[in-house]
Amino acid sequence: MVVWEFPPEVASGVASHTDGLAHAIAAAGHEVVVLTRSHPSVGDDAEIGGVRVLRTEVSLPWIPDDEPIAQTASANHHLVSLAAALGDWRPDVVHCHDWHTAWAGDVLSRLFDVDLVATFHGTERTRHGGHLPPGRPTDVHTIEWWLAFRAQRIITTTHLLAREIVSGFELDPDRIQVIANGIEPMWWRSAPADDGDDRDRYVLTWGRVQYEKGFQVLVRAMSTVRSTVPGLGCIIAGRGSFLPELQSQIDLEGVSDLIRLPGFLSDVELRAAIHRASCVVIPSLYEPFGVVALEAMAAGAPLIVAETGGLAELVSGTGAAEMFEPGNAGQLADAITRVVTDPEVAAELRRRSTEVVDATYSWSAIAARSVEIYRELADR
Repeated sequence: MVVWEFPPEVASGVASHTDGLAHAIAAAGHEVVVLTRSHPSVGDDAEIGGVRVLRTEVSLPWIPDDEPIAQTASANHHLVSLAAALGDWRPDVVHCHDWHTAWAGDVLSRLFDVDLVATFHGTERTRHGGHLPPGRPTDVHTIEWWLAFRAQRIITTTHLLAREIVSGFELDPDRIQVIANGIEPMWWRSAPADDGDDRDRYVLTWGRVQYEKGFQVLVRAMSTVRSTVPGLGCIIAGRGSFLPELQSQIDLEGVSDLIRLPGFLSDVELRAAIHRASCVVIPSLYEPFGVVALEAMAAGAPLIVAETGGLAELVSGTGAAEMFEPGNAGQLADAITRVVTDPEVAAELRRRSTEVVDATYSWSAIAARSVEIYRELADR
């Protein structure tokens, strides 16, 4: 596997996905090597839970900071160079994730004369609501198009994204396989040592702080909720380029006394926060899958999500979440009020969430479906 982010770096859901998938495949008895960028807290060649992780430094100071695609393309040369550390070991398949590792994935599949699998966790067109602004988004879209045609098999995490790729890249639907994101339910369910039965009075959300994550919608909703549920706070955890604008909106809405921005939370800190929250809100304007929703469901938090993209596909019709129109702060405020003031509603959401997670989203099941694809390609 070739991936841009891998734990301990978890700036996006892609890192968590590849981590869970790699370890589940290794646990099933297969050899897995992950190629990724270096991280100051870990070594560049280590075996973690049966997965060999090779890392390389990709910082290229001679390329200007305002040319991120050029930086990424050049960094892929460093990722390919990691193949030298494999010695006589050879893979049966190369699997890259999203456009950041497209070049490395393509070169490695040719180097080892094996097929290339590419997982699309989203596309640039869908991240921009179906439109492609000039500049970087258009350039990334072109790379995604190229990767889609270079890969022998494409995996998406939702049927919605599969349809978008078929139409957007004019691909044969038979080349695309839908395999959902996964989660380790028991880890998220295990409560912190000091956790009791009572939940604290706050709304929780987290993720990369970008406009499309819709945190600004939650800010507007909280200005209404303060009058319907006095004393209810809000935590928006994460880092990202939209953070200054979000802070400005918090100040303008007059809810700086209700909303905290603690920055990045580790998985352990996040799990504790979910167990203590009155509810979790995922207010995304666009979300290709929504692993954050799975984490909340596995941890047993009453869930409220925007009816968009992969989030809608994940919970629609299951009764596992309250849903609202994306961007509609009034509907979101109503949903928050309903969930945190009616214990029966909250309890039913938690019960349904447990059923959905157990039936569909364990990593062992997802790994088995992925290995079926690898074996089919290798046999061919």
